[in-house]
Amino acid sequence: MLKPVRSHVRSPKSGGRFAIVASQYNARYVDGMLRAARAELKRAGAAEVRVVRVPGAFEVPVVAGAFARQHPRWDAVICLGVIMQGQTSHAQHVGEAVTAGLMQLAVTTGVPMIHEVLVFTNEEQARVRCLSREFNRGTEAAQTAWKMAAVLRAVAPDSDVPF
Repeated sequence: MLKPVRSHVRSPKSGGRFAIVASQYNARYVDGMLRAARAELKRAGAAEVRVVRVPGAFEVPVVAGAFARQHPRWDAVICLGVIMQGQTSHAQHVGEAVTAGLMQLAVTTGVPMIHEVLVFTNEEQARVRCLSREFNRGTEAAQTAWKMAAVLRAVAPDSDVPF
């Protein structure tokens, strides 16, 4: 069920370092999520937001992994992309490969990989989830990144890894 996204404003003292890896392919829709994610992180008081664009969705995990291996760590990596289902199963294969890659990165590095590389069957689905304010998955991705950073700080407050 598609749920509306609500903006959660944090205090400016909140801080946090977030990386965003965004596909250039299907730029109209990805750009909509990117704008929403950046705006939400700014509202939340993120100390740093770095954006890197990659050619397509398949390339997202490579750059997300590069961010995850940097020290000091990023609090989370937000991964944005749009894959449109065509007449073949290519979109499904790319979507599954990206999902598996991001999950493996998250588990092995301990850095949250916020997965918003979306597969759509039609442009209306993309418009609603990427361009609207009410259901924008970019806003939701930023909120999830923020929440996961807080969870990891709570789970490992004395860790030598700067969450």
